[in-house]
Amino acid sequence: MEPARTADRAALAQQCVRCGLCLPHCPTYRLTRTEAESPRGRIALMAAMAADSGLSGPHPTLDACLGCRRCESACPAGVEYENLLLQTRRTAPPRLPWRAAAALWLMGHKSWLNAALQLYRRFFPLLPRAWRPLPRPTQARPAAAKARNAGTAVFSGCIADRFEAGARQSLLRLLQAAGEPGVVPETQNCCGQAARHAGRGAEADRLTAANRAAFAGHERVLVLASGCHGALADSLPVPVMDAAVFLAERADALRFRSAQGRRVAVHTPCSAAFHGSQQAVRALLARIPDLDLVPLPDSGCCGAAGLHQLAAPARAAALRAPVADAVAAAGADTLLSSNIGCRLHLADGTGAAIRHPLEFMAEYLDDA
Repeated sequence: MEPARTADRAALAQQCVRCGLCLPHCPTYRLTRTEAESPRGRIALMAAMAADSGLSGPHPTLDACLGCRRCESACPAGVEYENLLLQTRRTAPPRLPWRAAAALWLMGHKSWLNAALQLYRRFFPLLPRAWRPLPRPTQARPAAAKARNAGTAVFSGCIADRFEAGARQSLLRLLQAAGEPGVVPETQNCCGQAARHAGRGAEADRLTAANRAAFAGHERVLVLASGCHGALADSLPVPVMDAAVFLAERADALRFRSAQGRRVAVHTPCSAAFHGSQQAVRALLARIPDLDLVPLPDSGCCGAAGLHQLAAPARAAALRAPVADAVAAAGADTLLSSNIGCRLHLADGTGAAIRHPLEFMAEYLDDA
């Protein structure tokens, strides 16, 4: 272990004043009520690991952290919890069950992932319920564009390459209507966020290097999935913006038809709290006439948390239950969420249709 990195971890851990104000905001603490599964308990463990290399093996309570960063939002001392967690996991990678490990490998190898999803789509109706952890993927679509030099590039990612194709097409349509056409570079990869949280630093570095090459020559990169934003913003040399934030700044150019009283619920992903995307989403949706918009109460993390829904499905389902109950209480026929992982996880636990907010907006776009 590098001495400088150890010193960084120790300094980050010492920021915690152990006030406990983060505890009510931590999903795993609310679920278990154990100090070890609280941010304060995990910071104490990470401090001990930084001081003693003999403690550097996997730790179940640390592995169970969702990385939702809700503790950061509540912390009066400004503890950089995610920074500390990622550094610690790089030296002590979590122990992943085989299904999560296989998914992580596929996410880093996009051609294999798309081939696997094509097979999954084909045999989906024949698979037993226990073998269907994700909704059925949409049919593969041709690439939206091959140009590399347009100013605005759109990130497609890994799992979202198939599951978010409709949302990407909708974003391109909205961009065109706003006078800012965009393209989708074909050679891009996974953002690397899942690899970072799994402690696979070399794999994350490989993916970010490939994305730097893929987005070279563009003025900006727009992201549909709020969970990918942080990793891309940290690794790309061009500005990275949430797609809704970019469109909200140009909203005066967009015109929408009446929704005729349609009622939709809006879910706020944990990852959306750090770059202003949810405020932009609500501002854009408010421009659709006669839309009955129901913001969901904060029920905590939905449990998706990247690979967590595959690594710990029972716990992920328990965390999802309050969100599903809130959706049912809202009486909406559609649930909107700006993170692909949340949508895939919530699709398995609610009766509502689940869509990206921008895909829903494009349905009412008046671009005639």
